[in-house]
Amino acid sequence: MTPPPFPLARGARLTASAIGDAREPVLQADDLLADPGALVAVAAASRFEPAYGPAGGYPGLRSALPEAYIRAVVNALVGPIAEAFALGRVRPVGAQGAFSLVTQRPDALLPPQRAPHVDAVHPMQFAILHYLCDAAHGGTAFYRHRATGFEVLSDARLPAYTAARAGEGTSAGYIDGDDGWFVQTARVDAAVNRLVVYRSALLHSGLVPAPERLRADPRTGRLTANVFVTLAPD
Repeated sequence: MTPPPFPLARGARLTASAIGDAREPVLQADDLLADPGALVAVAAASRFEPAYGPAGGYPGLRSALPEAYIRAVVNALVGPIAEAFALGRVRPVGAQGAFSLVTQRPDALLPPQRAPHVDAVHPMQFAILHYLCDAAHGGTAFYRHRATGFEVLSDARLPAYTAARAGEGTSAGYIDGDDGWFVQTARVDAAVNRLVVYRSALLHSGLVPAPERLRADPRTGRLTANVFVTLAPD
């Protein structure tokens, strides 16, 4: 039998933590792929384009992920996500992903890029973040909004959150730790081949402690593989 293009490592296991006052699950697995270098090589041969615009957006470059990788990761994680989030029987109804490289310097960031954000408020969308760079490139942190106490956003919470944020400011660059508007509730450090899974509606931000190390080269830059999967009852 021909092996899959991106086989998972034997013995790879997910662990779950409940973070913040909301006790929201965050999943983590180290040494996910049997050969993460193969995925980095695909990224190195890919064409990256800016993912930001006049209103903000991801502060760097993106390129399409291989569909085989997206399928392999989603298929492996549907069961563990359903168990960790107590979803019952579910199936994926949508998945998309991209290689991502943070490249913007702190002084070039727009206000939305300097604050924690959510990827979506759909309660059944989940972010799968696969680090292909080392701990020197930071990691991911999760936050609570001081004024509202929100850690997870929803359609019902969004108007109050948006109104509160309209009168607030941001950190001077990439947020790292607490500031005047947000409290950091947890963090996951980057590590080559480390995977993190969290609800897309959870307030979070990338940690960029050494912006002088940012590169547009996938082999040396802050490279991640990002997948967003939406689940539905099966």
